[in-house]
Amino acid sequence: MKNLLDSLRNLFQRRQEENGYYYGQEGGYEDQPFPSGGDDQRQLFTALDIGTAFAKAIIVEVHDDQATVLGVGRHQQSYAHMSDGIVTDISGVIANCNEALIKAEKAAGGIVAPSAVIGIAGELVKGSSITINKQRQQAAKPITPEELEGLINGAQQKLLKSAKDRIAAETGYQNIEVRLTNAAVISVRIDGQTVANPVGFRGRHFTLTLFSAFAPLMQLGALETVAQGLDLTLVTIVAEPYALARCLSTNAGTDSGAIFIDIGGGTTDIALVRQGGIEETRMFALGGRTFTRRLATNKGISVKEAEKLKLSYSSGNVKGADRDEIQSILAPECQTWMDSIELLIEELSKGELLPPAIYTVGGGSALPDLRQKLESFPWTERLPFARQPIIQTVQPEMVTSITDPHGMLKNAQDITPMALAYQAIELQNENNVLERALYRVIHNMHI
Repeated sequence: MKNLLDSLRNLFQRRQEENGYYYGQEGGYEDQPFPSGGDDQRQLFTALDIGTAFAKAIIVEVHDDQATVLGVGRHQQSYAHMSDGIVTDISGVIANCNEALIKAEKAAGGIVAPSAVIGIAGELVKGSSITINKQRQQAAKPITPEELEGLINGAQQKLLKSAKDRIAAETGYQNIEVRLTNAAVISVRIDGQTVANPVGFRGRHFTLTLFSAFAPLMQLGALETVAQGLDLTLVTIVAEPYALARCLSTNAGTDSGAIFIDIGGGTTDIALVRQGGIEETRMFALGGRTFTRRLATNKGISVKEAEKLKLSYSSGNVKGADRDEIQSILAPECQTWMDSIELLIEELSKGELLPPAIYTVGGGSALPDLRQKLESFPWTERLPFARQPIIQTVQPEMVTSITDPHGMLKNAQDITPMALAYQAIELQNENNVLERALYRVIHNMHI
């Protein structure tokens, strides 16, 4: 356990080294080679989506800002191994993920990619953004790296406190250990003008918007143990709504942003992207398994049989009176799901205009009842939309930064592991002034 905690404390220091730099003892950044993760300096990575219903593994090779899919593997999780996106049986999850990895490596022609990006989900994963404004006393003085880091530090401290307070309020436990999973500087403005690198600029009003996602140490520790059990080198743990928004906002999203809804087996994750940057994420514990259990209970059949029936219904193979019966059985859960979506999107909006596009992913997005709820909902009457939003299910070919030459990625269920694979691309290319300043602050805060 001590080794596990030590490795968790060093997680972000390792990430800095793996991103091509680290904060050295003399206080500067030093160039370091990024790990190849594979043979002959090939940039090979495994993206591992430890879902409630399935463990999914994708092996990719990264070239600059593109990734090529080499192998894909999936293996079903037992109901006892995962609950609402959280690992409940580490040894069982390791066994399931190992099966998915073996399938992916076989599909990739025996290629093994030990460098891994792993997703994290669950209601206690908290992601939000904050905007910090500073009125500079000496407008004619150039902005320094130290001034930038001071602003980032102030924003990060407030986001950390907010995440701790929210987790304490939801669990009833004070002082739960939380760790940062992801952080990104969304925008920097000087006197109202957006700049890519504020250092050296002059101005009176210095504004920075920062996004951070936090998760309980218990969850992160479980995933670290899973990675160790699979002999994987953990490059980073990524909050899945964050990964989804980062990946799809460069592809499916418009300039005005989008709302992304990932309907998984145990949870539904929502991410809001506005004006090119991720603002907030929310999760609630209602996913595909809830509908399966409802069918099993009402029809007096096993959960396995209910899952098969649900999939057949979603595929349009159940007709007539049988279809009407299933629709009636699922109606209460579908309404609860839609009520939760409305509530959380209202929270995300903060009273400001919402983007006119909603994109769905995940295995649960195949359930036609949920799509019908989204399409028939009076969005403009109930929430701050300027017009009825476009509702679209994301398909693998829409993720233009990841190519799948052998057609191994089939549907919306594969989008989340693709989003994790996209993080490998981002890790390769993270080396600008803002990111270095951000990771220096994170390192000094020991979060």
